[in-house]
Amino acid sequence: MSQAKISRIETGKTLPTVLDVERILKALDVPADIVTELISLARRANVDYVSWRSIARIGPLQKQAELRALERSATVVRHFLPSIPPGLLHTREYAARTLAPMVPSEQAIDVPGVVRVRLERQAALDDADRTFAFLMTEQAVRWRLASPEIMVAQLGHMAGVAAKPGVELAIVPQSAEVVGPPLNGFVIYDDRLVTVELFSGEVVLRDPRDVAFHLELFDYFLQHAATGDDAIALLRALADEFM
Repeated sequence: MSQAKISRIETGKTLPTVLDVERILKALDVPADIVTELISLARRANVDYVSWRSIARIGPLQKQAELRALERSATVVRHFLPSIPPGLLHTREYAARTLAPMVPSEQAIDVPGVVRVRLERQAALDDADRTFAFLMTEQAVRWRLASPEIMVAQLGHMAGVAAKPGVELAIVPQSAEVVGPPLNGFVIYDDRLVTVELFSGEVVLRDPRDVAFHLELFDYFLQHAATGDDAIALLRALADEFM
């Protein structure tokens, strides 16, 4: 580990990963009981949980700005979506439907404002220096959030985006035999950060082992997916069903 990195950790400019902490503790021959305590603290520091209530307080537009910053800072962004297509693939009408409240306790948000920023983020899909991999289940693209007309437009839009040079789109068909259910969606930014979306909020993971695990999960589900022209053909077939 470089002296520069040690200095950044000491001055609080860099948050050490769990692996960093383990290496330092081993090098310093720290007693086992203290190692256990410090590793526990490091794990807590490297996992953030933010509830949707908190996000509503700071403003959904601020959240969209954070997502845009994350996308700009990454070379490869991998989305795994078992229940809904990501905002980067939404049409305006479909995006508005995804922001409709499901239960009375959800706080009201500026839907037109969030939709506008979400669509602006889609410009990143044309950036030649970045790759976006979208892996979804058939259930995610089939789930009827809106009228047949909106669903047809959404499916057609995704098929069009799949043709972009920096976009890789894959769909796990319902006919595929997959051992293990997809419990939740997640997004991986390069090999440094994972965000996991829950009903109640979002978890951010920075531990290298957590990131590696999610990369492994992504590759596993990708092995069972239709890709390229096959994925586009599946989207068009689903659009025909809605029509």
